[in-house]
Amino acid sequence: MHAWEAIQKTLDHMEAHIKEDINAETLSDIAGLSPFYFQRLFKRLVNKTVQEYIKLRRLALVTEELDKDDMRILDIALEYGFSSHANFTRAFKTAYGLTPEEYRDTRPLLNTFTKPEISMVYTMIDEGVPLLAGNMVLEINRRTLDYPEVYLGFEAKVKIEGQIPAGESTGVDIPGQLWKRYHKEKEAFADHLNPEVELGMSYMQDPQKGEFTYFAGGLAGGAGMPEALAKQELPAGEYLVCSIEAESFEVLVTTALDQAGKYLFGTWLPHHKLATKPFSAEKYYKNMDGIHYMEIWVIPAETE
Repeated sequence: MHAWEAIQKTLDHMEAHIKEDINAETLSDIAGLSPFYFQRLFKRLVNKTVQEYIKLRRLALVTEELDKDDMRILDIALEYGFSSHANFTRAFKTAYGLTPEEYRDTRPLLNTFTKPEISMVYTMIDEGVPLLAGNMVLEINRRTLDYPEVYLGFEAKVKIEGQIPAGESTGVDIPGQLWKRYHKEKEAFADHLNPEVELGMSYMQDPQKGEFTYFAGGLAGGAGMPEALAKQELPAGEYLVCSIEAESFEVLVTTALDQAGKYLFGTWLPHHKLATKPFSAEKYYKNMDGIHYMEIWVIPAETE
């Protein structure tokens, strides 16, 4: 068994028993390692200690329970292993910047810590070869866009530190909030949209300011443009496209998107010695006959 397989087994065990008492000794037995080497290897591959990981996964899952108004916050806290309301509130606010009560009142979208799929770091595929990992399938291909596509929607400045690394950062999900606004207001300008395609776009990264601009919108499909909307163009040209399929839309736009992005930028592109321009787009397709599908588009950059 590879070292990463041993750690993946412990991650799977923790996910199945996340509401129970979990100790490092049991996990080290599952991994077939001494407690000392298990914890060192876990921290190296997951970037968190075992206890930090358990707390962040519980905090991620507990937000789903907070959306159920019939459950008391204290009962939720105790169910997920927090010793008291105060302890739970402190951990929740540290992770997300607001209390559980404030979350329940406003229901913002949050960045939560997702369960890693470590195997993806150690799996390499060629272009046009699908990769099955966890609950998703991804494939990477080159694609030419012959004509530019125009999108209408909203945009906002986003702090990089609050969103990166995907799947590990915690706090309010600013791009998610922008999508929430778009879907709430898009009926007002539906005559100007093609309802089959939507696009999220990250661009104009400014390392000195530590921020980037995110755009969320739909494909333009009618005459004119409402003044209140931002306009962005997916330019014609050559792209690398990472297509993603998942078992549900919720998994697609959270865990699958996070893991696919990590694989594309952290594993696949470096392995192929490819660089990209400071731009990426997430393209969402409607009416796919029950298939939950999206694509990540990046622009290859010339390398020396």
